[in-house]
Amino acid sequence: MQAKAGCACVMIFDSWGGVLSTEQYLKFSLAPMRKTMQVLAQQVADVPVIVFTKGGGAWLEQIAACGCAALGLDWTVHLGEAKARVGAQVALQGNLDPATLLACDSALRSEVRRTLDEFGRDGGHIFNLGHGIYPTTDPTKVQVLIEAVHDYFPSRREKHRC
Repeated sequence: MQAKAGCACVMIFDSWGGVLSTEQYLKFSLAPMRKTMQVLAQQVADVPVIVFTKGGGAWLEQIAACGCAALGLDWTVHLGEAKARVGAQVALQGNLDPATLLACDSALRSEVRRTLDEFGRDGGHIFNLGHGIYPTTDPTKVQVLIEAVHDYFPSRREKHRC
């Protein structure tokens, strides 16, 4: 319904896939996500799909080959290594540890820079958390995070303003 209403992209989450064996993951998680993307493509053309599996670092190549436009990564996956493994096949999304939002502002800014440095500045990365925000997170920390990302790309600051 969101795709039919005009959303820019759709994200499929699997927060428990990482606890499965490879055989189980491919059968019970990745195969249904692939089917979901096929049905979506039939119903709504040209809606990019992001696929996220928490703990899915072992299967990056298989996930990237499933037909998604982007691959969401949790904080346990090194962005540079993921980029080397899947190349330009898909964009990468993630992967700041959500617990970082509980840190002081300077540590948060430092971790944002470190995460962005891991990927590099050549495009194909959607900055995001590596999973959801904890209920105890101070909302002002999200603003600090957004400002740190904008500060990393000063030439793009006005162009991509929310």
